Amino acid sequence: MQSTQFDRILRRVATILSVVILTLCLIYVSSGVLLSFYYQPTAGGAYNSLKTINTQVPYGWLFWRSHELAGNGLIAVALIQIVVMFLSRQFNKSWLTAWISGILFTLSAIGLNWTAMILDWTQEGYWRFNIELRTIEAIPLIGGQLRDILAGGGAISTVTVEHLYTIHTYLIATTTLILAILHLSALVWQEWQQSGEAQRS
Repeated sequence: MQSTQFDRILRRVATILSVVILTLCLIYVSSGVLLSFYYQPTAGGAYNSLKTINTQVPYGWLFWRSHELAGNGLIAVALIQIVVMFLSRQFNKSWLTAWISGILFTLSAIGLNWTAMILDWTQEGYWRFNIELRTIEAIPLIGGQLRDILAGGGAISTVTVEHLYTIHTYLIATTTLILAILHLSALVWQEWQQSGEAQRS
């Protein structure tokens, strides 16, 4: 398939968006590390610790707001990135790494947002997560086990917050950062290959 000027522009936009994604990911991770110094992953302590961060810790409100905005921004930019890659007709095998890492990154970003819903221990987060757990429990064969892993076996409690905090912080956040780096690397590699082919032709 012959590459048009429009395709090349969209591919460059995809590379720029991947830089934005990595930047947002670094902001999310670094602000999360700073918040973890004061955050208490317990049923009673989560809300109070976030309130303390917002009102008493110097610049705590800024780190919390940056963390929240970067998390939402990751999902929005990742979805735009997939649309841009689709419109630029990047369907050949050489783009496989970029596609897979982009899709997995988008799912990871959604996972970050999902696991964070109960970490503030508000009424809204509690009841949303309660509904989500019932949906998960309805999955055939593995629903009950998944619910027990997430909730800690019984009702939503401190154990639930600890489990979600561990999954959110250590598993999904690390995976998201790795995928963001991989995605950017794949797109930069493709840009380099295409510029080489254009010079040869």
